[in-house]
Amino acid sequence: MSKDLLLEIGLEEMPARFVTQSMEQLGEKVSAFLKELNIEFGDVYTYSTPRRLAVVVKAVSEAQADINEEAKGPAKKIARTENGEWSKAALGFVKGQGMTTNDIYFKEIKGVEYAHVKKFVKGQETTALLAGLENVVLSLTFGKNMRWGSNDIRYVRPIKWLAALFGRDIIAFNAANVETGNKSLGHRFLGTEVIITEPAAYTEALKEQFVIADPAERREMILAGLKQLEKENNWVIPVDESLLEEVNNLVEYPTALFGSFNEEFLALPEEVLITSMKEHQRYFPVKNEEGMLLPYFVTIRNGNSHAIEKVARGNEKVLRARLADADFFYKEDQKTSIDASLQKLEKIVYHEKIGTLSEKVARIRRITAKLAELLSISDEVKENADRAAEICKFDLVTQMVYEFPELQGVMGEKYARQKGEKEEVAVAINEHYMPRSADDAVPAAVTGALVSLADKLDTIVSCFAVGIIPSGSQDPYALRRQAAGIVQTMMEHNWDVTLSEVISAAIKEVLADGVGGKTADALQTEIGSFFTQRVKHILQEKAIRYDIIDAVLTKTSTLSDINETAAVLMNHKEDDGFKETIEALSRIVNISKKAEGEHDIDPALFENEQEKELYHEYVKLQSEWDKTAAAESRFQKLAGLKPAIEQYFDHTMVMAEEEELKQNRLAVMRRLAGLILDFAEVSAILVK
Repeated sequence: MSKDLLLEIGLEEMPARFVTQSMEQLGEKVSAFLKELNIEFGDVYTYSTPRRLAVVVKAVSEAQADINEEAKGPAKKIARTENGEWSKAALGFVKGQGMTTNDIYFKEIKGVEYAHVKKFVKGQETTALLAGLENVVLSLTFGKNMRWGSNDIRYVRPIKWLAALFGRDIIAFNAANVETGNKSLGHRFLGTEVIITEPAAYTEALKEQFVIADPAERREMILAGLKQLEKENNWVIPVDESLLEEVNNLVEYPTALFGSFNEEFLALPEEVLITSMKEHQRYFPVKNEEGMLLPYFVTIRNGNSHAIEKVARGNEKVLRARLADADFFYKEDQKTSIDASLQKLEKIVYHEKIGTLSEKVARIRRITAKLAELLSISDEVKENADRAAEICKFDLVTQMVYEFPELQGVMGEKYARQKGEKEEVAVAINEHYMPRSADDAVPAAVTGALVSLADKLDTIVSCFAVGIIPSGSQDPYALRRQAAGIVQTMMEHNWDVTLSEVISAAIKEVLADGVGGKTADALQTEIGSFFTQRVKHILQEKAIRYDIIDAVLTKTSTLSDINETAAVLMNHKEDDGFKETIEALSRIVNISKKAEGEHDIDPALFENEQEKELYHEYVKLQSEWDKTAAAESRFQKLAGLKPAIEQYFDHTMVMAEEEELKQNRLAVMRRLAGLILDFAEVSAILVK
């Protein structure tokens, strides 16, 4: 027999960004709770609104499953004394199992007899165990917590009610001084208190009180409302998924409505208008079929269509004020020159231990020059990159960016273009912030990519120099994201420079400014390890197997080569002969580690044809080896060694008794291993 289970946590309005992850967490924790208690259950459905987190579990067994199990105890020679009596170990074993020595029997495992007992544990009734859901409620974790009243617990928002049902019966417990019951609350303004008769009636009972508990259903209602407005007005309403998710978690009963603003505001940059609508007001912008922005917006009301025109007018008034401010800031910014803005950077402290923004910009400029030199960039690109680095932060002191921080870089590009800067320079000011997020693109142009790397490298090195190092979930300066951006940019642009080289260039410039008290070597080690983890993470996201990641991360090579080599190994890992190839190459690498010191190879000491053949293959491979060649080509060349390697070991003892022979053979192994390891640490690759 089984019943459905409901657990609902009623709260004051949660921040939208916590709702989905908290809902998912509740579902996972309730499932884990039932599994741990050995209670069988069916499908799990999770629900959420800004005011509630809920889970409904179908077909929960009314009792734990009975357990028949065999418990293993001490070996027979330990369980029995020399007199044949039961030892303390045996007595302790059966006591711990709730049994007696009469229940012991012996069973042989791998030639040794061990004491065993068979246990039968009768499953308890589920009703007697469900009060433990209190711990589930209190164990939820959130990105930000608060306390209220005299409660000691920290939670995302105060708990206002708890509904907990097993079938039609209330699961009695108390959490944060709130008793469980069968009551929930409907919409804050349109609904009333509602009695949940059973878990299966949960969503429909709330729907009658203007609460759509299923976020997927609310999402579809929002999209349907947008499509209806598109159809009625011949509009195109671009749907930003992150905005849709946020709006969905701000409402319990969504209704779409639209408003308008003065056409004169369309003279503002489109990014300003969209940011004002999306980031500040959670409005959806409206465009025509040609992609031009129209003087309308769409918003989602938390309620029904009653007096919706009045709601629209209120939203218009709020947006009008924001756009009027933006218009004023935009016009005021036109009056300030780039040089005047750069002077203001001298008075803005980036970090008290690192210096001002002006000093940071100076380092970005020097690091950009070093990177351009490492990459042998053309003089024209160098000149553009230098100017872009010099003015890359000027828009931070504009009124528009002060009001709309999300537009840093975007406004810099627009203002630079207006003030006569080269197009490449203007674009680089915007691109140097890229990638802004995990799913953002890297800078497309070399100019922007150079400044982007320089800025991010300066931030990371400066922070490490003064002891600001990410740990656990703490990363206030987003150094992990910036390091990932550097790695992605270098991979995308296929630059012939190693991470170690660019890190070293940045360290030199940061230490030249007297930032921090660490040595260059210490920083190189710390930051190198930090970047290795970022590279590993990026390769994992590309579904590269962990052992192959370990194999390629030992390379002192460019990031694009590391990425390409990993992809090649992944492509061939299921090939016939891959296992034998890796084993052959690994045998060379492993035995080469026994070589001590440098020894010349003397072909006159070769004793058989197999030695001569392998040496011939090595000489040929060395002459053709090109570190910049495609990874696929290098893999095929190494794979071609397999027959010669296998024949060599079938007929040759490397560790010969004659010292001269042994050292000569180890010298061949060492040279050959050097080429193999230049491709990858093949011995780290797991083959079956």
